[in-house]
Amino acid sequence: MEGEVNTRVIRFQAAVVCAIAVLMTACGAAPLPVAAPTATMSSQKTASVSPMAPVRASATAALTATGALTPAVDPSPTAIPATPVTPRATTVGLRKVVDNVEPLTYLTHANDNTARLYLVTKVGRVLVLAGSPGIVRAQPFLDITDRVGSDASERGLLSIAFSPRYADDGAFYAYYTNLRGDVVVARFSAARDTAQADPASEQILLTVAEPFPNHNGGQLQFGPDGMLYIGIGDGGSQGDPNGNGQNTQALLGKILRIDVSTAGQAYTAPPDNPLQNKGGRAEVWAYGLRNPWRFSFDRATGDLYIADVGQDTYEEIDYQPAGDKGGQNYGWNLYEGFEPYKGGGATAGLTMPAYAYSHALGCSITGGYVYRGKNIPALAGAYLYADYCTGHLWSLQRGSDGKWGNTLLAELGQGISSFGEDAQGELYAVALRGAVYQITP
Repeated sequence: MEGEVNTRVIRFQAAVVCAIAVLMTACGAAPLPVAAPTATMSSQKTASVSPMAPVRASATAALTATGALTPAVDPSPTAIPATPVTPRATTVGLRKVVDNVEPLTYLTHANDNTARLYLVTKVGRVLVLAGSPGIVRAQPFLDITDRVGSDASERGLLSIAFSPRYADDGAFYAYYTNLRGDVVVARFSAARDTAQADPASEQILLTVAEPFPNHNGGQLQFGPDGMLYIGIGDGGSQGDPNGNGQNTQALLGKILRIDVSTAGQAYTAPPDNPLQNKGGRAEVWAYGLRNPWRFSFDRATGDLYIADVGQDTYEEIDYQPAGDKGGQNYGWNLYEGFEPYKGGGATAGLTMPAYAYSHALGCSITGGYVYRGKNIPALAGAYLYADYCTGHLWSLQRGSDGKWGNTLLAELGQGISSFGEDAQGELYAVALRGAVYQITP
């Protein structure tokens, strides 16, 4: 995620510097717009690592003298079935929980009736954050640095997911890139009483060869159905040169769904997976994705939100309601956001994003969670996510009319690599530089 993000940040910062220079010479005047990316900018863009709504390529966004983001009105809003960014209705803050740990890629909990939070580090360790005031234990919960390849910016230990029966079976699952750069999904076991995992207990479930060092995906989540869902990127480079997103025989560019509860087997493909009798791989749940760095299920409804990192112009959020039978084609590389990308024309058979934003507002989406905690009642049911480059924190929510509304909640001023959720549904923001913040009123 960092490699593509770093290139995007440089370009985005250059645009902001130019905008600030203009504003400094026009104090008191109406803010001038920062133009949407041009064709020249697009041609220089590198491929992305990880990780939004609609603003078309012709739309602009302005920075006011105070730094607040003012979205421009889309000149043809009917072309995009979503609601423009609305004024900030609820403000939130960040409470620093811990800082100066190893580069962080994820945070989660084990639903084991403890207050422990588990911090996933890029280099291959899982650290335990236990209780107030936020002390990281010296002994890692897991250390597999000997088998994790983290040399490239989008490689490393990218997430873990605890078994829904962790209190009984002590099993959890890890998603990492190995020393060859391939994606690995593996099962480990832990002694529940000591919160200590055994690196030697690894059972590799799945290995997926990666042709390029980026677009590795990285998310593991157990769904409401007890199945393990896996987000894998399209294999990297630019524009999906191998066509993996639209190839249902490839595991790259997909959300996979597997059953890890079958005794004596690494995993099985559930018989109701949508493509196994239609010429596709049995593990595939959804396809047409570029780099689903982060996705999550609403713990209250079971709805699925997928934040897919864009190519040149758009970041997008895909939505799948609970109870859906899967099989969605989210469009990559025929479409990027709502716009044709390569060969895109008719949208028949495609599931278009719930929401997408242009690179006039940011450059790399970091997907989050639907808020179901108790500390910020005004955000109940809102999907919180961020842009890595701008540091903007947004909430996305579907109205009773079926339309999506997006609200700017805060300007964090730093890159957020991931979000995490504790057992009570409170949310945390994770910075790649090694900091964890709780989202507070």
